[in-house]
Amino acid sequence: MENNRNFFITIALSVLILTLWQVFYMNPRIETQRETARIEAERVAQEQKAAQPAGTTPGSATPAAPQAGIPGTPTTQAAIADRAQAIAGSGRVALDTPSLKGSINLTGARIDDISLKHYRVTVEPNSPVIELLNPQALPSGFYGEIGFVGSEATGAVPGPDTVWTAEGNQTLTPATPITLTYTNEKGLTFKRAIAVDENYMFTVTDTVTNAGSADVALSNYGRLTRFDKPLHASTYVLHEGLIGVTGTEGLQEISYSTIEDDKQVLPGKSTDGWLGITDKYWAATLVPSGKQPFQPRFSYFDDGRPRYQADYLTDPITVAAGQSATVETLVFAGAKEVAKINAYEADRQIRQFELLIDWGWFYFITKPMFWLIDNLYKLLGNFGLAILATTVIVKAIFFPLANKSYKSMANMKMVQPKMLEIREKYADDKMKQQQAMMELYKTEKINPLAGCWPVLIQIPVFFALYKVLYVTIEMRHAPFFGWIHDLAAPDPTSIFNLFGLLPWGVPAFLMIGVWPLIMGVTMFLQMRMNPTPPDPTQAMIFTWMPILFTFMLASFPAGLVIYWAWNNSLSILQQGVIMKRQGAKIELWDNLVALFKKKPTPAE
Repeated sequence: MENNRNFFITIALSVLILTLWQVFYMNPRIETQRETARIEAERVAQEQKAAQPAGTTPGSATPAAPQAGIPGTPTTQAAIADRAQAIAGSGRVALDTPSLKGSINLTGARIDDISLKHYRVTVEPNSPVIELLNPQALPSGFYGEIGFVGSEATGAVPGPDTVWTAEGNQTLTPATPITLTYTNEKGLTFKRAIAVDENYMFTVTDTVTNAGSADVALSNYGRLTRFDKPLHASTYVLHEGLIGVTGTEGLQEISYSTIEDDKQVLPGKSTDGWLGITDKYWAATLVPSGKQPFQPRFSYFDDGRPRYQADYLTDPITVAAGQSATVETLVFAGAKEVAKINAYEADRQIRQFELLIDWGWFYFITKPMFWLIDNLYKLLGNFGLAILATTVIVKAIFFPLANKSYKSMANMKMVQPKMLEIREKYADDKMKQQQAMMELYKTEKINPLAGCWPVLIQIPVFFALYKVLYVTIEMRHAPFFGWIHDLAAPDPTSIFNLFGLLPWGVPAFLMIGVWPLIMGVTMFLQMRMNPTPPDPTQAMIFTWMPILFTFMLASFPAGLVIYWAWNNSLSILQQGVIMKRQGAKIELWDNLVALFKKKPTPAE
């Protein structure tokens, strides 16, 4: 029985460690690789400014029914490397808001030049700003387009090649919308008003006036097209790719690899919702008008240049002779800031827009965790301090359970002489030894696994905090104090180059910084507050676990390591107070001495 129990404990701890390693270890490394690759891509782009545009393919993509009417996207065989050159190749209207800068392409009225003023590629203040939407000619082409599908009766209608005329104001700001016009050969006049708020939402209002003598019918379409995808490997902790909430299906999350295999995902028709393409921190989405049912679609095309697309096509809209019809579409292009996303959902009545942020299956823990940290940040002015304060609050919530566990451990320490006596008495009969131990536990009201509870109850909180640090842009590049300039990135120091004093690059697996070491030491001390397990296997696991966790957590976000170290420190104080009140001797020093004391050999 004793051997079986030890075996299962060993297996459980091993599974826990392996799970933490699998779920958490690779993600910070992937994020670092992503930032490095992005910087490298920008460097290459700067070095290739002399590159020239190539021709386009004569054909264009033809989407499958029922969206066969959406015009295809001409695909460039070799992309232009220089952004300025790509932008200069077409007429444009400037865009300038407190959050965005860029321009609107008058060809197709495309929103294809969007930079985020408040976000940079790296934590360095002179780092380039994030370029979210880019002209089609760039390798990172990514744009939004709204147009119409007509018939012979309607004549030519606005599409990807339509050259719009800008009226009056030539700069789009929150205070000054722009108006674009286009009139075709059949007497249809299209007037497009584009407005933008101070954050990331565009409102595109199309008014179609029929000056002809017959009624016409046409459909409205919108699409987001992207020619590249994130440079890092995808993870199951976070969704990046095609996304939307429409129809009875609700949330649709389609990865790049899935759409590459399936080519097309066609949800049912809808009268509300949204769809788009999301990255970890940024996204672009379309919110079709609710006046007409629309068919959403997610696609991958591999003709010419491969590209990913989220689009919709409305049912036909009839415009009577001498009358007008209006269609309004919302376009979001920006950072996935929690407060702004929630405000858009409430103010614009966008169905479940909050799901643009991947809170995960445990959203009921993750969202309250973010809410608490964010509000404490507003009070304290530093996300690191907010994490420390959150730890205190979480400790207070779990105080009764932790107290019960620590009391049980204190009692276990007090009955250790009786436990040793039982082991000696039944040294040759493991079954009777186990029965006597269980009777002792029952009599003294001791839970032998009570010491595991303080660690186990941290796991959901640990995961929720990790998710918050990983997915919320508010934590991106958030500084703490000293050398921690980004709580969402690993501690940049390493003991193996004396924290930067020695001039040599440390391999990634040896990047054991100051905070991981503090975490490891506090975890070690906390475990030494407990009675030493009498079983050699358990004792070995308890000895090596702090070392394993130090290496594993070294590549975790610094904010998470700081949380764990601070939580361990509070646990040591709490456990010490409880043991003193219970009259149990605090043998931390004795345990440390016994650990390093030379054990006598059998001959001695």
